[in-house]
Amino acid sequence: MPMNAQLTNAIPAQASPVLEESAIRNSALTVIETEARAINALQQRVNGSFLQACQLMFQCQGRVVVIGIGKSGHIARKIAATLASTGTPSFFVHPAEASHGDLGMITQKDVVLSLSNSGETDELLTILPLIKRQNVPLIAMTGNEFSTLAKLADVHLDVSVSEEACPLGLAPTASTTAALVMGDALAIALLEARGFTSEDFARSHPAGSLGRRLLVHISDIMHRGKQIPVVDQNASLTTALVEMTRTGLGMTAVTNNAGELLGVFTDGDLRRAVDDSDIDLRDTPVARLMTSNPKTITADKLAVEAAQVMEAHKIHALLVVNEQNHLVGALNIHDLLRARVV
Repeated sequence: MPMNAQLTNAIPAQASPVLEESAIRNSALTVIETEARAINALQQRVNGSFLQACQLMFQCQGRVVVIGIGKSGHIARKIAATLASTGTPSFFVHPAEASHGDLGMITQKDVVLSLSNSGETDELLTILPLIKRQNVPLIAMTGNEFSTLAKLADVHLDVSVSEEACPLGLAPTASTTAALVMGDALAIALLEARGFTSEDFARSHPAGSLGRRLLVHISDIMHRGKQIPVVDQNASLTTALVEMTRTGLGMTAVTNNAGELLGVFTDGDLRRAVDDSDIDLRDTPVARLMTSNPKTITADKLAVEAAQVMEAHKIHALLVVNEQNHLVGALNIHDLLRARVV
């Protein structure tokens, strides 16, 4: 027997570790309960200091500069992003990089929001004198109201926790959650104070689904000019079918000599005409087979409103008209799908 085979056979197979389900469940529940208590404790800290912090940020003529390092740095980045997307211009600065030139990003018109659970982070304390020298308002968010950072700040927000969710008491868990929630509370309080709307939010999220739903108008996606399927009221069924095929929208508008919309002829109208034995498809004008007074929409409406009309009336296409009921465009469900508003 080869030596390698002998060695392999001599090593006993090790069983894969098995998780104890009850222990895992209890551990997870303990974490959630601990962090929930940390969040609940924040309710008592929405006080004068919180209001003062909001006032400084609300009156800021520059940007809210959020700084932090380590796990606090990750939370600081998220708070800065939330502030920026909800109407409070903000950005994150890494305190270590600030000591090597990035401090120049902070101006006298800014407000600094500094995060440190201990309030004694060396990288933060190194740059604080320079920030104070510029008379930049400093808001500190710490877990120690007696810390150096808390004492140097113009406003201190207490995010201390009685315990971390980590059983070792080492990994930042409840403390980072408390800081994150306090940051969200600041951002949303400022959002409401500014009268920030869903349209404002969409403008800073143009690539997101909400941005598309609130920013894309009918005029942005509708078919225009020769792409609009349209026939005269005296046109034959054959002419209408050719027009429907040409544009591929599954319908054609029917207008009078003045260009006013009279109706729409769709695939459904064609099926109903074929099923009606009393209709001579060769001689009947399309105006007799069309659907009169069709559902329409104006070009200034949001694309999502077209989707709502289609869904409500179980149709797959809409004609776009102006105030004089003249045809200016057309769209179908595929146009809405391409625009990603549905």
